[in-house]
Amino acid sequence: MDSDFMNTVAGRISAAGIQVIRFEFEYMAKRRRDSQRRGPDRAAKLIARFHEVLGRVGPAREVVIGGKSMGGRIATMIADEAGAAGALCLGYPFHSPGKPARLRTAHLKEIRTPTLIVQGTRDPFGTRDEVQTYALCATVELAWMADGDHSFKPRKKSGRRPEQNLAEAADAAIDFIRRCATDA
Repeated sequence: MDSDFMNTVAGRISAAGIQVIRFEFEYMAKRRRDSQRRGPDRAAKLIARFHEVLGRVGPAREVVIGGKSMGGRIATMIADEAGAAGALCLGYPFHSPGKPARLRTAHLKEIRTPTLIVQGTRDPFGTRDEVQTYALCATVELAWMADGDHSFKPRKKSGRRPEQNLAEAADAAIDFIRRCATDA
């Protein structure tokens, strides 16, 4: 929750006058404490944790929920049930790298909550070419970070700088959050 990526994006969103609340899942907190790399908890536990935090924040209808990668995925999984104003995903894990046939998009075909997925065009979890073929609900918007990987980092040969993609990602998020607040 306090990686350079998250600090940069959250800092830009906060600087725009939007309150940002961050938390981490228990498996990540354990990883931080003991430095042991471990897989994520089962979805039910992650969903329960997200609901727990959301319950402390305030009325979900006034909150855009989201996160980076799996955090964003879990947010989209609970957004409709929670009644969130919106869902924001920073690098959505459409599939595991190298396994494009095992999609994690079933709920994105029917999601009612306005959703923004910010994705690198060459993200190994779902490239632009792949994602454009997916059947996603009309409530799902996509913002593409040029030549970006899963953390939006472009290759040097692209001529882009990581800071450009992070700034554009934050700007897309800010615009989306403001639109959700206006619609609420």
